[in-house]
Amino acid sequence: MVMQRYLLTYVGVVLTLSPHHFIRAIEVPRDSSIQDELFQPPTITKQSVKNYIVDPRDNINIECEAKGNPFPTFTWTRNGKFFNYGKDPRVTRRSKSGTLSIDFRSGGRPEDYEGEYQCFAQNRLGTAISNKIVLQVSKSPLWPKENLDIQEVHEGAPLILACNPPPGLPPPAIFWMSSSMESIHQDKRVSQGQNGDLYFSNVMQEDALTDYSCNARFAFTHTIQQKNPYTLKVLTTRGVTERHPSFMYPTGTSSSQMVLRGEDLLLECIASGVPTPDIIWHKRGGELPVGRISYENFRKALRIANVSEEDSGEYFCLASNKVGSSRHTVSVRVKAAPYWLDEPENLVLAPGEGGRLICRANGNPKPSIQWLVNGEPIESSLPNPSREVKGDTVMFRDAQIGSSAVYQCNASNEHGYLLANAFVSVLDVSPRILAPRNQLMKVIQNNRTLLDCPFFGSPIPTTRWFKNGQGNTLHGGNYKMHENGTLEIIMARREDQGTYTCVATNILGKAEIQVRLEVKDPTRITTGPTDTVPKKGSTIHLSCRIKYDSTLKLTVTWLKDDSILYIGNRMKKDEDGLTIYGVSEKDQGYYTCVASTELDRDTARAHLTVLAVSASPVNRMTTFPKARPERPRDLELTDLAERSVRLTWIPGDDNNSPITDYIVEFEEDKLQPGVWHNHSRYPGSVNSAVLRLAPYVNYQFRVIAVNEVGSSYPSLPSERYQTNGARPEINPTGVQGAGTSKNNMVISWTPLNATQAYGPRLKYIVKWRRRDTRESWSNVTVSGDVNKYTVTQTPTYVPYEIKVQAENEFGRAPEPDVVIGYSGEDLPSSPRYFKIRQPNLETITLEWEHPEHPNGILIGYTLRYQAFNGSKTGRTILESFSPNQTKFLIQRTDPVSRYRCDLRGRTQIGEGEPAKGESPSHLNEAYAKNQGDIATQGWFIGLMCAIALLVLILLIVCFIKRSRGGKYPVRENKDVPLDPDDQKVDNGSFDYRSLESDEDNKPLQGSQTSLDGTIKQQESDDSLVDYGEGGEGQFNEDGSFIGQYTVKKDKEETEGNESSEATSPVNAIYSLA
Repeated sequence: MVMQRYLLTYVGVVLTLSPHHFIRAIEVPRDSSIQDELFQPPTITKQSVKNYIVDPRDNINIECEAKGNPFPTFTWTRNGKFFNYGKDPRVTRRSKSGTLSIDFRSGGRPEDYEGEYQCFAQNRLGTAISNKIVLQVSKSPLWPKENLDIQEVHEGAPLILACNPPPGLPPPAIFWMSSSMESIHQDKRVSQGQNGDLYFSNVMQEDALTDYSCNARFAFTHTIQQKNPYTLKVLTTRGVTERHPSFMYPTGTSSSQMVLRGEDLLLECIASGVPTPDIIWHKRGGELPVGRISYENFRKALRIANVSEEDSGEYFCLASNKVGSSRHTVSVRVKAAPYWLDEPENLVLAPGEGGRLICRANGNPKPSIQWLVNGEPIESSLPNPSREVKGDTVMFRDAQIGSSAVYQCNASNEHGYLLANAFVSVLDVSPRILAPRNQLMKVIQNNRTLLDCPFFGSPIPTTRWFKNGQGNTLHGGNYKMHENGTLEIIMARREDQGTYTCVATNILGKAEIQVRLEVKDPTRITTGPTDTVPKKGSTIHLSCRIKYDSTLKLTVTWLKDDSILYIGNRMKKDEDGLTIYGVSEKDQGYYTCVASTELDRDTARAHLTVLAVSASPVNRMTTFPKARPERPRDLELTDLAERSVRLTWIPGDDNNSPITDYIVEFEEDKLQPGVWHNHSRYPGSVNSAVLRLAPYVNYQFRVIAVNEVGSSYPSLPSERYQTNGARPEINPTGVQGAGTSKNNMVISWTPLNATQAYGPRLKYIVKWRRRDTRESWSNVTVSGDVNKYTVTQTPTYVPYEIKVQAENEFGRAPEPDVVIGYSGEDLPSSPRYFKIRQPNLETITLEWEHPEHPNGILIGYTLRYQAFNGSKTGRTILESFSPNQTKFLIQRTDPVSRYRCDLRGRTQIGEGEPAKGESPSHLNEAYAKNQGDIATQGWFIGLMCAIALLVLILLIVCFIKRSRGGKYPVRENKDVPLDPDDQKVDNGSFDYRSLESDEDNKPLQGSQTSLDGTIKQQESDDSLVDYGEGGEGQFNEDGSFIGQYTVKKDKEETEGNESSEATSPVNAIYSLA
């Protein structure tokens, strides 16, 4: 059997819920009779601060207050050991309190009581403990005596006068004065640093007119100590040389600083130089936080209030004058002492119920969590089978009477600790109804009515309402039950009159009360006064006829200009209105009739304008020119409902220009009190409208009339109307996630406004998880005045699913839509496949592909390229491309230079890793280019054709000669006269015998003579002996060679002719012939 689990809390404690049952929270009433009956473990209500510094001249009070039932007893430890203060005559404990008082009026040293104190408040249900209070006595040591030499310094040079105050507790406040107790004038040239030293950016002659003494003021002892004064001697020159700024504090170009979350960050830069430098502050990669920064010490110090992890980063100060500038960078690291995410809260259970204590804290470093029970580590406490510890949560199941205790959660890291007490109390209390038993309620018809039934019990009772003793529970239709026991009648009618009974029940019993309801008619002014313009001395009557419930007492009052009207002897008030006799100028103004009963009221208003007697009748449009209308008056709220109300008003004078529109405005007093917002607009012909309302808004309305001239003044505000709360119906809009650094993601949203919150204690549940993964949702709950949350330690540029859900004490808004956000970006990797080609001598082509790891949204590319030729380089040219471009042409300025290229991708963070390269050498490409150009020229093609034709002719001649069979010409075909011996040859052949006798002794025609007169035989000439076998040639009858010659010659031709003249076409012909 599964037992339903309820959770009960004390005032201000939020309850957890069972996984299977909806458990609503109640509060233990403050009624003293119930408080006295309920047993309660101890709760620490007041204690001294953790670091407690006391004045040695005063008595010491170490505070420790607690409550509980039975009232707790108190014990103390000092330095971790039991402190038996009863044995010390100077120490007493206050009655009904744990506060210790240490009296030194009879002597004693306060320093003897320094140490670490802790208070224990105990009753039979458990033990609560205080923080560890470190008691220290304030100290103001004397300044050491020292003789200070005269400070000699050149005019224009920087100077630092060291203070070095004695270490005090707490540290003293430092200020500089002269020995005659005159203040030292400070400005941007001369100023005191945070360390107390006095800095001169440049010394001037006038600085030697006084001396300089450092003073330390100790707050606790109210004493001031003065250091021996410095005396300056300024060495002057003909002129002061202008100097470049340099930093006096801090020194160097960079430094680092650590600050804790929630504290103020103070950065300081003091620079020297002539003229005196100005200081400007910046943050690298971001803006200084608006609204949290302030400048001190003539802008030499930057203070950032309430720092958070987002304030980490690099800050730099720029000191500049007309000579130049210097920069110092400060690297700021934000750490954090533990702070609460979920502080454990008191838990009140009925027997058999379950619940849990949650203790979640954050910090930097991450704090460790330790649980204690009644002041002792939970590991060493007695076993409890109904309790289970899971890290930061203690689970309870089937709690029983006697298992009450006080649990402590300690969250600590190197920067501090948090200690919280939360008790678990097991109670069984029968139902109690905390309202009078017999009540009479009178309400106005058609108004919303609430019948209250406050109750208490453990387990939490269930409540039901009955009417006139009938057995049916009232719920639905015109009735609505609320969790706190209240019965709401949405619109009270005559038939709703009767006796109502509220019954509260739990397993221990029941309780009931009765409420008698009477419904009355509303009070209405049926005929109200109208605007009147009488003549002076005449008599007028302002009507005010009223309809009201006769069982109620009616009171009618008149107001003039919103003040109570004194009814003199010239005035008469009757049932129908007010009569004024002999009106005069002083009677002019606004008159208001107010009809009221104990339950409601109604008003009507009119304006009285008195005319002088001498005024002659004139046209009204001429007497009263057009003007803006008078403001509406007598606003009334009726027909009050959960989400609507009827607003009625009386129009003001239109001032001769008809009213065209009415503007209804509203104001709420929770989030933006005093700020009026437009609600709706209505035509000028109406003076009543039903207004739609939002839950949990304390409305107040006013009306503005509009005509063609302009708008009236706003009416006086209506009475307020508070609507009941409900769970939010919408979630925050504008949800987005974006990183501000490479390892975080800032989730931001537009918060709900006052009319969207729908209830108190508005919170936002922020959830996130990596997209396309199966990991569970991470979540954090932030207050309703927060509009962003930073997720840290995220991977670079990863998509996340994000949800932000609104929640108030009535419940949560519908499940929000999922929004995709991205963690922070980083620099991209280098572009891939970067290629540099040179298709011709005029251009260079660059091609690439997107980086393998863009690490964010790629916003473009940056190309830097530079021409070079040997050791000579041209200027660097910068090009920027869109993220989709992957090709670019460089127009060359000359055909000789090469190019170096550097290509990088860009994200919002900056430029990434480069892809580098150089254009290819132009020599190889130019040669190929020239060869390609020659091959396409006409003259070259013609030349090649001529050579081909000539070769063809040679081949034809060769073929013809070979086919003649043995005729071999031995004479070159030249115009050379024949020798006598040659004449015997008539057909181009010769006799072998003549060749044997003459040829060896006579040079051939066409042979060449060397420089020494010898004959150089052409390598192409044939030796006849070479063509025969055995040395003698064979001939035919006509003297020609036989076939062996032809074979021999063909063989030689195929082997090639190595003569230098054989390449000539003419020599080739004769060789073949």
